[in-house]
Amino acid sequence: MMDGSVAKSMRDKGLAYKLNWGATLPRLREMADEMGKDYDLAIALWKEDVRECKILATLMMPAEHMLPEVCDIWMEQMPSQELAEQTSFNLWQYLPYAPEKAYQWIASDKEYYQLCGFHVLTRLFMNRQEPNERGINEYLDQALSALQGPYLSVRKAAMQSLVRFSELGLLYERMAKSALKSISLELF
Repeated sequence: MMDGSVAKSMRDKGLAYKLNWGATLPRLREMADEMGKDYDLAIALWKEDVRECKILATLMMPAEHMLPEVCDIWMEQMPSQELAEQTSFNLWQYLPYAPEKAYQWIASDKEYYQLCGFHVLTRLFMNRQEPNERGINEYLDQALSALQGPYLSVRKAAMQSLVRFSELGLLYERMAKSALKSISLELF
């Protein structure tokens, strides 16, 4: 399963894990599917400073059993952009409390927290989950702030979430366009 050239490429790009086998995401998904959901194993895998173990943990953790406190610990230990994205797509979006965490994270000043928050909101919007009025105002304020912020990864995630937000309907599209216009940007 090891791919030395992939692992070397990741190291060259600054992804520093204690151990990185360079395994592909499709192979890791296959392994997780074969093993199934397992809370205890996911916890144990996350504790390892090995790229593949952490990704497997995100795939094997049953979202409905993950406590908010464990979620907070994993966020505090988030080692890279890759893991932030994988965790958002494989696990965070499925948490029963995903919207609450996403709004907390986008209000953070930490890059990976913001990145996870916007990725989760993108997925929720894609699944037609509409925010309430307070959520809309908070979301738009944080998205505009992120778009003017220092982190390229967060700016991209915020813009993608705005695209998905605008797809919730004409009213949402108008709100997104108006918000973006206020900072001299356009949605499409």
